[in-house]
Amino acid sequence: MSIEIANESGVDVDETSIVSAARYALDKMEVSPLAELSILLVTLEVMEDLHERWMDLPGPTDVMAFPMDELDSSRRPDAPDASPALLGDIVLCPAFAKDQAKTAGHALIDELHLLTVHGVLHLLGYDHAEPAEEREMFALQKRILGEYQDAVAALEKRDAQRNTDDRVLGIAGLDAPAPAAAEPPAGETP
Repeated sequence: MSIEIANESGVDVDETSIVSAARYALDKMEVSPLAELSILLVTLEVMEDLHERWMDLPGPTDVMAFPMDELDSSRRPDAPDASPALLGDIVLCPAFAKDQAKTAGHALIDELHLLTVHGVLHLLGYDHAEPAEEREMFALQKRILGEYQDAVAALEKRDAQRNTDDRVLGIAGLDAPAPAAAEPPAGETP
């Protein structure tokens, strides 16, 4: 699965973790590994322009999703090999999301992870225009985001344990490689 990210927002964020959240959501939704996704982080002004142009709504917003191709899971068995399909674009506005993160009481990167998962679900056809759709989409979003956060926490715990183990082994002198046997100088025999 190919995920490209471009940060044109002027806000310093952990782009790798945003890609990780997107990949996790796509994997959980069993999206084809041939899918391609683009994530763009933009300024308030760019987001406002996109929001007005595509949604006919005033002002900026936090996330927009622009679906492209549909992944064809109903291909004929004798069809040629599948080619990559562009799933679409997710556009995030960190400056807008910053206020939402503060209101929600969490870090900006947590808000961007939430918005990334939200955008992935929109690309996959989920919507929240109707109450039933909103319940379904937000429940799925909450589950995926919670599982992602649990997976990240487990990795961080494992890495912390490895660091502790390495430090203890170092103190005990068990981390150093065995010394190589000294070679006698040329022409000498042991």
